[in-house]
Amino acid sequence: MSAGRPREFDLDQAVERALGLFWRRGYEGTSMSDLTDALGITRASLYAAFGNKEGLFQRVMDRYEAKAGAYRTAADQAATSLEAVRLWMTGPVELHGDKQNPPGCLGVQGALACGVESEAVRRDLASRRHRGEAAIRRRLQRAAKEHDLPGDDDPADLARYLSALIYGMAVLAAGGATRSELQGVADVALHHWPKAPQSRTRRSKPS
Repeated sequence: MSAGRPREFDLDQAVERALGLFWRRGYEGTSMSDLTDALGITRASLYAAFGNKEGLFQRVMDRYEAKAGAYRTAADQAATSLEAVRLWMTGPVELHGDKQNPPGCLGVQGALACGVESEAVRRDLASRRHRGEAAIRRRLQRAAKEHDLPGDDDPADLARYLSALIYGMAVLAAGGATRSELQGVADVALHHWPKAPQSRTRRSKPS
């Protein structure tokens, strides 16, 4: 009876190293040789641990979303829609303005130049973006029910607008935009964010 494959490397460390590589080079721009060299493992070990390159990339994206997308979770829990929007806008500024990070967004960079053979990866990344937009939409729908948004603004339209800004800032960063320039985009979005009507509670004075 086989004693099983001995663990040759630390999985978490391998995913973290692969994250940096995919972030800098994209999915197709990262070869299997690049991965095995960076992780210090054999192809057999990589396949045994992750299935294939696509499987490793999905693990990397899960790690990336948990770390880089933490501002999204905070926005979902924000007390007001304005505070949520502030987090949605400043989160990308902090992420892409950090010179320790590769330029751009892994979710965007990873899909660049994906050919037919990488269509599954492209679909997965598109699905992740759609889920992100859906989360924004649900938060804004809640805000509308709480009268924290003007009644004539569609949460779905606002969610698409914010999602476009979030990913647009990633594209700007990949093209060399500075932290100050990204902050400028966030400031404009916050300045023009629809003002919520005053609620009865806010208008009332303490007795």
